[in-house]
Amino acid sequence: MSRHDHDLTSEKPLTRLVRSGRDGAVTGPFVNPPVVHASTVLFETADDLLGGTQRYVYGRRGTPTIEALESAISEIEAAAGAVLCPSGLSAVSTALLSVLRSGDHLLMADNVYDPARSFATSVLERMGVETTFFEPTVGAAISGLFRPNTRAVYLESPGSLTFEVSDIPAIVAAARARDAFVLADNTWATPYFFKPLAHGVDLSIQAGTKYLCGHSDVMIGTIAANARALPMLKDTHGHLGLCVGPDDIYLTLRGMRTLGVRLDRQMQSALTIARWLSERNEVSRVLHPGLPSDPGHMLWKRDMTGSSGLFGVVPNDWSLDKVKAFLDGLRLFGLGFSWGGFESLAIIGRPRRTAGSWPAGDHIIRLQIGLEDTADLIGDLEASFARVSNLS
Repeated sequence: MSRHDHDLTSEKPLTRLVRSGRDGAVTGPFVNPPVVHASTVLFETADDLLGGTQRYVYGRRGTPTIEALESAISEIEAAAGAVLCPSGLSAVSTALLSVLRSGDHLLMADNVYDPARSFATSVLERMGVETTFFEPTVGAAISGLFRPNTRAVYLESPGSLTFEVSDIPAIVAAARARDAFVLADNTWATPYFFKPLAHGVDLSIQAGTKYLCGHSDVMIGTIAANARALPMLKDTHGHLGLCVGPDDIYLTLRGMRTLGVRLDRQMQSALTIARWLSERNEVSRVLHPGLPSDPGHMLWKRDMTGSSGLFGVVPNDWSLDKVKAFLDGLRLFGLGFSWGGFESLAIIGRPRRTAGSWPAGDHIIRLQIGLEDTADLIGDLEASFARVSNLS
């Protein structure tokens, strides 16, 4: 063992982010793991070729670059193992496919990322998997929704558009009583602020495109598994032939090293701006579980150690045209999908609900707070409020 290799379990989160995935046996003496571009891997002898004992056998099935990020994700998630996927949605679909089969029933929270919902109602439905959507705040009452064939529960807490917080321990307890798997999209909090596996979740999903990478230039997804779910995850991931390019892996590893300092700053900026917005007459409601006024605040405070830079704003009885004019007037907020990068963004969100109706207006302004100066961002929002003040 190198003097640089040591057990990270006793280290604080910022140290883990810097040190994880840097196994000298894999990465050598380099601070940043080498970027290995590979498909064919050569064997010394025919016996080696047939023996299955060589560490690396084919580029899709592992390289030092892949191994470095998988190891880092496993460490920061406190997981038995992890796999990498070409996008966040690919991670969602791979995780679901690893635990579901034809004839199964899936319980899915009603506030999930819309492409996850669409995957359930299209591909999974064609496979013979039935999905029931449930109110994300159902908590222990989810027990009444289980069927004999309920195989899995899928959560996103907080939801990345409407930001409800689910009682994950209560839902996990209900699932465990029926031997069902629990999957959670943890992109909003990341393992820096919340570790789903430590709360009983079987598969923790991240769109690494967002905060993990942090620079809006990579598409990648990660899935971390406990020992119970890992064999099925590895089997499904391998049979689907999924792999991520080494340059994207390298950029994700590089971004991960600054995840903690970025999130700490974005959390503080977002809370400052959320508090400011909550006092505006133009705003009906701010959707941010870090605010004491938020319905999910106590669950968030109980389970998580921080909040990210993404939250929602419900305008006070604005028309769609007024919402669009407000966004068009912003100068420091880009208009674009995704989030988690260093830049601030804004979109218009329209909640889609199946288990019940969304009670807080048809249009949500979703803000991603980046690393710009907080006073400048508030000034930009204030100027746009002034520009639309006479519109109906």
